[in-house]
Amino acid sequence: MSTEPKVLKFDDIEWVDESANTDAPKELIEEAKKLGAGRKRVAQGEGGFWCQYSTMPAGYHVPPHSHDQNELLIVVSGGCEVWPNGADAPSMELGPKDSVILAANHKYSFTCGPNGMEFFVMRPGDAAASFNQS
Repeated sequence: MSTEPKVLKFDDIEWVDESANTDAPKELIEEAKKLGAGRKRVAQGEGGFWCQYSTMPAGYHVPPHSHDQNELLIVVSGGCEVWPNGADAPSMELGPKDSVILAANHKYSFTCGPNGMEFFVMRPGDAAASFNQS
């Protein structure tokens, strides 16, 4: 691992082309694109960090899914209703500067609030998502 600093200028980072995403259902990707949702992969292993920035419109729902890495989700602006323990468990409201830590392979879902949501997700490794609910 390099010991040199690496500056990551947000405007220089490309938006992810989600059409190549094989983890998420095709319908979810098409809806996200239509509504203007997007994400940027900020750090991809530099210094041992994996981080992405996402923006999603008001009312956008991400169905139950899990990732194969632990994650820290930090809301920057807007907010969401999150079901951190599955659809049958109570939900929680997250707003700016709120966060949630989710263990690897833990299923959760969320729906963006009336102002949409911008957030960062940090993980200890490159993560795959699973939308398989069996």
